[in-house]
Amino acid sequence: MLPYSRRSNSAEFRSALHSPSENEAAAAKARQIIDTPCGLVEYHLFLSASTWFRKRRMARFAREFAISAETTILDVGGAPDTWHLLGVRPRVTLLNTPRTREEMSAAPAWVAGDGRALPFRDGAFDIVFSNSVIEHVGDAESQRRFAREAMRVGRAYWVQTPNRWFPVEQHLLTPFVHWLPRAVQRRVVPRFSVWRFVVNPSPDRREFYLRHYLDDVRLLDAADLAVLFPGARLIRERFLGWTKSLIVSSGP
Repeated sequence: MLPYSRRSNSAEFRSALHSPSENEAAAAKARQIIDTPCGLVEYHLFLSASTWFRKRRMARFAREFAISAETTILDVGGAPDTWHLLGVRPRVTLLNTPRTREEMSAAPAWVAGDGRALPFRDGAFDIVFSNSVIEHVGDAESQRRFAREAMRVGRAYWVQTPNRWFPVEQHLLTPFVHWLPRAVQRRVVPRFSVWRFVVNPSPDRREFYLRHYLDDVRLLDAADLAVLFPGARLIRERFLGWTKSLIVSSGP
């Protein structure tokens, strides 16, 4: 996912594929969306759990693809922090929103673009990598375009997304709310979410983030991913027996 920008709008969320949720560069993004933490203990527990999952995921990614300093990777919607988790430094290009120029300053290479229409030739990278982005791109057709582009531009791909059937909604940190009918969510979410209490955002940022969640986020499950990425291997990340996140990979 892309780092949070105070100046972003919902159109940029759709085209730049962003959200400040728990996975990709979660610690950096959480710091950027916080005004003052009102639940400091919960906040640090959230960051610790997020970092643990990211480290474990990145170690598996590096192991399965035998990542080296020569591996070329396009990270769609990512941030430099992710790649600091690896002992080796592959040749990573970040694709992100134009308004994240400041956040991308630490990246060796980055381009502004839309994950649904990547500005690269077929097979331009060894791997297209994406972490908690595809659920943010909008409707089902936008997700199909995103998947097609990942498969087109990468000779291999690794795409992760939160599991729709995990009982805690991972953007709002709130149990069960994502299983409610959308009309009910529109009444409940503006009034209550654990995210609001753990991260004490300003009113305008709270409104922006919740509007993005309600308007743009479309969570996926294993069956959805099987349709979007035919023939991909499915990896399940579990927490207390529940599948927390799903990864589709064309790797070995």
